[in-house]
Amino acid sequence: MLSAQVKAPKFGKGLQITAQDSSFTMKIGFRFQTLFQSDWSVSDDDLGSLKDRSSRTFIRRSRLKFNGFALTPKLKYKAELSLSNRDNGGGNSNKFSNAANIILDASVEWNFYNNLSLWAGQDKMPGNRERVISSGNLQFVDRSRLNSRFTLDRDVGVMLKYYHTFGDQFLVKEIVAWSSGEGKNITAVNVGGSSVTMKIEAFPFGKFRSKGAYTGSAIKREKEPKLAIAFAYDINKSAGRERGRGGSFIPVNTDGTFSGQDLTNMHIDLMFKYEGISLMAEYANTSTTDGPYVFNPEGEEIGTYYTGTGVNVALGYMFKSNVEIAGRWTDIKPEEGVASDETQYTLGLSKFIVGHKLKVQSDIMYRSIATSDDDLIYRM
Repeated sequence: MLSAQVKAPKFGKGLQITAQDSSFTMKIGFRFQTLFQSDWSVSDDDLGSLKDRSSRTFIRRSRLKFNGFALTPKLKYKAELSLSNRDNGGGNSNKFSNAANIILDASVEWNFYNNLSLWAGQDKMPGNRERVISSGNLQFVDRSRLNSRFTLDRDVGVMLKYYHTFGDQFLVKEIVAWSSGEGKNITAVNVGGSSVTMKIEAFPFGKFRSKGAYTGSAIKREKEPKLAIAFAYDINKSAGRERGRGGSFIPVNTDGTFSGQDLTNMHIDLMFKYEGISLMAEYANTSTTDGPYVFNPEGEEIGTYYTGTGVNVALGYMFKSNVEIAGRWTDIKPEEGVASDETQYTLGLSKFIVGHKLKVQSDIMYRSIATSDDDLIYRM
């Protein structure tokens, strides 16, 4: 009778299980984020006129993660569950069978030929960099407004992944994906079409240390400059939700037809790291062919796609004491009639005790909104 080997190498590496005959492995990880947040309203753009303070303390995220391989290291799997009610959502919609969105990731990846892999299941689509970075590896307390408004988010589908090098170190990664276009954990019939996503990413100076291209902050100091530049393009045919894979669902017409439009997303981003310096920049654009509004056959407006552009830039410096100071500027310009222009200025201070596995993060953000009072937000 075979027995598994169970190891816990050190804090932050999870619980690792290996079959005695090496036919499978499993790594089990658990993490949570406790968040305190305080908000003030700012009248007439005057920081001396703070009012309407509110605060709350809650569990922002709580996750269980499993990953490993089955039968061969070329067949990998991954699953991640969301345990916090602030983190999973769903619950009150028949689109999710009135159940919480507990399953975040559930996928397999088969490296079937050289540098070519086939992926299937539910996970993050290959969109903007800030979204692909794990919520446990963020430079700030949370992601920017660009992410919440323009991200491709999670979806169910298949991907083909390929990578190759030119010369000694110039690395290029390519991904082509087909997915449902409506997001994670949907159980209802897909009223719209499907989505096709393409992404290409170049690493002119070779790979980052410890997957640093998708990790916030200069956790691992690069001895030489490292740069990643990516371009992603997504077409969501007859998109069923106002932000494609997120936001409100657009109603079906009374005759059973659907009036949705094609939603096009474009993302350009980069990550640069050298010694204690880290720089991330993103540009996002979402558009439709015939404007953001959705009308039924009677000419009544039944939905509004979130279209427009966004820019997000984050710069940080990690001291040798593993204390980091970072700044972020985010500018959101929705299409006219969709929402108000919004700009965020964020200053963060973090202490990394065991990298991203054990840390204390805080930031203060000033949010300027074109059509209402501004906000001042402190988080830790």
